[in-house]
Amino acid sequence: MLANPITKYQPAEIINFPERRWVNKQVAKAPIWLSTDLRDGNQSLFNPMNVETKLKFFNELVRVGLKEIEVGFPAASAIDLAFVRKLIEENLIPADVTIMVMTQARKDLIDKTIAAVRGCPRVIVHLYNATAPRWREIVFGMTVTEVMELINNHISYLKELTDKLPETEWILQYSPETFSATELEVALQACNTAIAAWGVRIGRPIIINLPTTVENTMPNVFADKIEWMSQRIAHREQVILSVHPHNDRGTGVATAELALLAGADRIEGCLFGNGERSGNVDLVTLALNLYTQGINPGLDFSAINRVAKIVEECTQLPIHPRHPYVGELVFTAFSGSHQDAIRKGFLWQQTQQYWGVPYLPIDPADLGRSYESVIRVNSQSGKGGIAYLLEQNYGITIPRKLQIEFSGIIQQQVDTSEVEIDAAAIWQLFAESYLEYVGGDKDNLEYVDYSLETVAGGRRIVLELAHYGTPVVLSGVGCGVIEAVVNAFANQLEVVNYEEKALSHATTAQAFTLIECCDVNGNTTFAAGINADIVVSSIKALVVAVRRLGLVPQIIKLTNPR
Repeated sequence: MLANPITKYQPAEIINFPERRWVNKQVAKAPIWLSTDLRDGNQSLFNPMNVETKLKFFNELVRVGLKEIEVGFPAASAIDLAFVRKLIEENLIPADVTIMVMTQARKDLIDKTIAAVRGCPRVIVHLYNATAPRWREIVFGMTVTEVMELINNHISYLKELTDKLPETEWILQYSPETFSATELEVALQACNTAIAAWGVRIGRPIIINLPTTVENTMPNVFADKIEWMSQRIAHREQVILSVHPHNDRGTGVATAELALLAGADRIEGCLFGNGERSGNVDLVTLALNLYTQGINPGLDFSAINRVAKIVEECTQLPIHPRHPYVGELVFTAFSGSHQDAIRKGFLWQQTQQYWGVPYLPIDPADLGRSYESVIRVNSQSGKGGIAYLLEQNYGITIPRKLQIEFSGIIQQQVDTSEVEIDAAAIWQLFAESYLEYVGGDKDNLEYVDYSLETVAGGRRIVLELAHYGTPVVLSGVGCGVIEAVVNAFANQLEVVNYEEKALSHATTAQAFTLIECCDVNGNTTFAAGINADIVVSSIKALVVAVRRLGLVPQIIKLTNPR
């Protein structure tokens, strides 16, 4: 049993903020995005990336459209330092991309950081220090006054160093680390101290980054804190207000989205949510959430499988099959009712302006994903999914009555095997049941050839068949081919429904015939035929119908009396 939370855990602070306005707002544009995959994400890996791997990841971040990329902690890591120098010395940073490097508020680390980025045209220096009570008191043993002095001294020192290097455009990002657990008045004082020490003015902005270092409140509480800060922070017009949500409570995405409503201008995170503990907020999910609301995220995930492959290779971490948008199974329906709704939705979508397929919040094609895995069949599936796979993979549409009948055949197969069945296996079962009918004596009546001529009564057909290998010749006359074939079968069956179509997906043109027939006792069956010749496909379908209805002995007796 879990410990009693009433006695073990202290509830998070709920701020008194009745003037909040974010609850009535709507996100209208994408934020500034910053990827921290190469720093925050990298430090959370079993095996941190080497220079070559970091460069591969960096290039993919650029290709996706990230304009701000945190590349490392060069003052604390030899690999990060080598990577930063490689980017700068080999001119690998595109003109519209700004790198960011991180450092603690320590003068020796600041010195090393500035040396690491010398020669870079534009760089963000990310300076941080912890501000929350437990960190101040337990970890560092500092008072609030001492924390403010630390901020002022170290940012003033950073300003002094960078003012001597005007060939680089220096941008400061200050983070009150552990903002999510810091008293708001203390967090505001820390940020305003940083703003004053940096000398913020028009043309000299600052990034104030407010992290949920450890997620400890509901997302709405964090949104209140962001709006509270946004309303009170000094020189707000020159401040880019950023958030860095972690995912300890599993609500990182919600935290980021509500922070945008509350006034945040920028979001830091990782592709697919890598990061310490439960991860950083997932930039891909955030961007595509905006996309599904008609907002251009400014990031290109039209080849999402490629992005996923590179991220998995670089991080050596697998992406969960149910991960939003990118997981192998996120667009896959096994449930019969879901499959039926999706199949009908695809048909409906053909005439619509806006996307609206049930159970698919985004068109998989927009992400470069195919529809092949949207519907997969197992023991939980139904007729709609089976029909969809036949339509998508073989161009064959079957009526509802046949869907019900054929789904029973599929269900028996998957119940027996207890595994998923793919489109090829479904097609094989369809062929065995309706094109070949191997369920009976498959050789007891086979099509061989036909000839057709025009006669006084319409069309006369001569059928060459084989009955257990013995040639059988039947003939019949009718207004059309189908009636003539039925007549040749001694009128022992009637065609109730007849459909034909061209299978355009095939490499050579094929005609597909699907018929529903009944015998004189009212027993019904479905049968099908495929051939380049529409007459042959129709004859083959009727031969299968005769076999499925068990009419072969009777027809042989009536047409070849002895």
